[in-house]
Amino acid sequence: MLEGTTTSIEGYETVTRIDGTNLTIDAGTGTEPSPTETLLASYASCYTVALRIGAQQQNADNLGRIEIEAEADRDTENDLEVIRFAVAVEIEIDDETLAAIVEHSNALCHVHDALRDELHADVTIRGNAF
Repeated sequence: MLEGTTTSIEGYETVTRIDGTNLTIDAGTGTEPSPTETLLASYASCYTVALRIGAQQQNADNLGRIEIEAEADRDTENDLEVIRFAVAVEIEIDDETLAAIVEHSNALCHVHDALRDELHADVTIRGNAF
């Protein structure tokens, strides 16, 4: 089970304490990453690990350095509409093996798997909590 506590004292900045680490997100001032920027970074980070595991499962050599240039389009409501990854790996490797690695990575990346309508947060809210 994953557990975290998110706190906002004022404005749009939040601090989430998860697994002993603080993650600051700011949806208003731009001094910290926004929630959607953090989602994009989380997705790219998870996908990088999935690429390494996918390569091992395809009996490919160590990919070496992996770099993902992630970008996302937003709709008129400022919601994420499309996410794109441009992935570069250090080693020389044929296109067929790369395609197989990507296919495996799609199945391995937990964030990739989570990005679907059926997994939207089940929200409960209570007032006078403090």
